[in-house]
Amino acid sequence: MLNDKNIIILGGTGSFGQKFVETVLSRYTPRRLIIFSRDEYKQYKMSQRFNTSAHPCIRYFIGDVRDRDRLYRSFDGIDYVVHAAALKHVPVAEYNPEEAIKTNIFGASNIINAAIDCGVKKVIALSTDKAANPINLYGATKLCSDKLFVAGNNYVGKKDTRMSVVRYGNVVGSSGSVIPFFLKKRAEGRLPITDLRMTRFWITLQQGVDFVLFCLENMVGGELFVPKMPSTSIVDLAKAIAPECALDVIGIRPGEKLHEVIIPTDESHNALEYDNHFIIKPTFNFFERRFCANGCRPVPDGFQYDSQSNSWHLSVEEIREMIANLPPVTA
Repeated sequence: MLNDKNIIILGGTGSFGQKFVETVLSRYTPRRLIIFSRDEYKQYKMSQRFNTSAHPCIRYFIGDVRDRDRLYRSFDGIDYVVHAAALKHVPVAEYNPEEAIKTNIFGASNIINAAIDCGVKKVIALSTDKAANPINLYGATKLCSDKLFVAGNNYVGKKDTRMSVVRYGNVVGSSGSVIPFFLKKRAEGRLPITDLRMTRFWITLQQGVDFVLFCLENMVGGELFVPKMPSTSIVDLAKAIAPECALDVIGIRPGEKLHEVIIPTDESHNALEYDNHFIIKPTFNFFERRFCANGCRPVPDGFQYDSQSNSWHLSVEEIREMIANLPPVTA
């Protein structure tokens, strides 16, 4: 699929971007693979691992999705765009709302316009469970971003550009997530727990990359993809990481949910279930012709895909297996 193609990964120096680049280089021979991000130090560090001598297809572009002109220059001749750039930490977005809006919403609009005008074939945008029934600013900005990418298919005219969205839960071991935090706190003998009832969806970084590649290959434009994922309770996660530690209940943080929702009930009438994933169809009726019903079925009335009622829950031992291959946590 990506052989001899020109691909750009926005937010390419993040956890997802680095795993995406590693996976693409191991499976395909792209003509160009552009790593686009605003952090020159992260690009320098990443270039030590993926250097242009060993991988002549790689390019490192400094840029920000807020910068429309830079996106137009970067998208010249590009076939596929993978959008993984975001201001994503909930407390940071709550404290800096205008900055989150500039990156997550205005940045999405810039990507859409640049992709259409530059003749990009496919755009896949990464979303988050927090965009479903959002209660924090980060989730609200990503919901708006999702809507922009879906609606962007209306504006392509006679061009072939297609845009879709991928929405999934917490990535195991990603920067700023609870697993590295618990691993660090383990030495203190006590773990802070927000709420003993809390549950979360989980997906590994490799699973996330594989799913995005699957969606990039199979997308028709306008759909929102959701993988089937296991859930864990926060208490079981703590037991798996540090069974010897006492738990200190500190209360839910601002903008945090007790349970994650990926497909809300209000969106279920547009949801289709496949063996390993769901899609949420766009509400625009003229898109209906794009979606093949083979291998899928509508979800039941009143369906909601959330981490509490999910039938796939990991045991403590399964959680340990899930996190066994994470890199060492550094101070």
